[in-house]
Amino acid sequence: MNQFLQQWGDAAYTTVGFFWMALWAFVLGYAISSLIQIFLTEKRMQQTMGDAGGKSVLLGTFFGFISSSCSFSALATSKSLFQKGASFVSSIAFLLASTNLVIELGIIISIFLGWQFVVGEYLGGILLILCSWLLIRLINPKKLIKKAREHLEASSSSSVSDKPLTEKLRSQESWAKVGKQYAMEWKMVWKDVTVGFTIAGMVSAFVPDSFFQTLFINTGNGEQAFSFLTLLQHVVVGPVAAFLTFIGSMGNIPLAALLFGKGVSFAGVMAFIFSDLVVFPVLRINAKYYGWKMSLFILFLLFTSLIGASLLLHYGFDFFGLIPENVGEQITEKEHFKINYTFWLNLAFLLVTGLLVYLGFVKGKKVKHHKEMAPKSPLLENILKWAALICYVWLIFGILLKFGLLA
Repeated sequence: MNQFLQQWGDAAYTTVGFFWMALWAFVLGYAISSLIQIFLTEKRMQQTMGDAGGKSVLLGTFFGFISSSCSFSALATSKSLFQKGASFVSSIAFLLASTNLVIELGIIISIFLGWQFVVGEYLGGILLILCSWLLIRLINPKKLIKKAREHLEASSSSSVSDKPLTEKLRSQESWAKVGKQYAMEWKMVWKDVTVGFTIAGMVSAFVPDSFFQTLFINTGNGEQAFSFLTLLQHVVVGPVAAFLTFIGSMGNIPLAALLFGKGVSFAGVMAFIFSDLVVFPVLRINAKYYGWKMSLFILFLLFTSLIGASLLLHYGFDFFGLIPENVGEQITEKEHFKINYTFWLNLAFLLVTGLLVYLGFVKGKKVKHHKEMAPKSPLLENILKWAALICYVWLIFGILLKFGLLA
C-alpha cells in the first residue's frame, strides 16, 4: 500500500512538472495561432485550390500552415474549403498541414523530445501530404469525391472580416477577437491536455518496461538497428496506442517522450505523434460530413501515408546518423521547478494570458466571435470532461501525498 501511495505521489508530481515545463510553449503557440486566425483572412482560398495539380497542393499546404489549429477546427475548415470548390487533394493537404506543420506542436516537441523530432514533425508533415497526393492520383476516387460533394449541405457564408490588415491591427474589435480566440483555443484542448499529461505521469510511475516490450516488440536503447518488420510493427502499433488514448497530439507529446524512453523506435514514436487524424472521433466527423465510404477512404489514406512517412523518416534520419539518442528516461528525473529560464518564461506568458483575457472579455466583452468547429460527440466530450475532473482530483491528492500532507 505504501508503495502505491508513493507511486501516486510521483505520478502526480511528474504530471504537474510536465505541464510546468510546457506552459509557456502552450501560451506562445495559442497566442500566435489566435493572431494568425484573426488577422490573416482565408478569403479566396478555395478559388486558388480548385485543381489537383502541384500548385493547388502547395497552396493548400501553405494555407494550412498559416491556419494551424486543433484537429476539430482543421476538419471544419478543410470541409468548408472542399465544399466551396477546393479540390479534394488540396483540402487533404490543408488538413494535414494545419495539424502537423504547427508552431505550438513543434515547440512542445522540442521541450520533451529534442530538435530531431521537431525536424521529423515538419518533414513528416510534408511527407504525409506527398504520400496522400500520390495515393489519390493512383487510386483516382472520382466517384467517391463526387458523392462526398453531394453529401455536403449548401455552403454557408463566411464570417471572416475582409478589412485590410492595417485597419485590423488598429481595431480594438480585432484585438478583442484575438483574446476570445485564445480562450477558444484553450477551451478546445484543456480536457485533452489534462488527460494526456495525467496519463503520461501515471505511465512513468506505474507501467513497467515489460509492458512496452510486449506492446512494441524488440524495443531498444535508442541506437539499436531495428529490422524492417520491427519498424513496421512499431508504426502500426503507434496509431493503435494513440487511438486508445483518444486525446489530441498536444496532450500526447509527453507520452510520446515516455515511449521513446522505453525503447520504442524513432519511426514508432513519429507514427504515434502523426495519429491525431486516424482516431474514431475524426472518423465519425468525416462520416457526418462526407458519408461513411469517403470517411473510411480518408482513414485508409491517412493511415497508409503515416506508415510510409514514418518509415521514410526513420531510414532517412538513420542514413544521415540523426536518429536521436534515448533521452525519455531523463525527462521524469528532471527538477521541473527550478528558478531557470522556464520559470521566467512561464511568468511572462502568464502575463500575456492575462492581457489577452482582458482584451477579449473586459475591453471587448460586447464583441461577438465565432469560429466554425467540427461537430464533436456530446458523449465523448462528457467522458473527457469527467475524465479531466477526475484527473484534477487525482493530481490534488497525489501532490498532497508527495509532500507528506496526508497521513
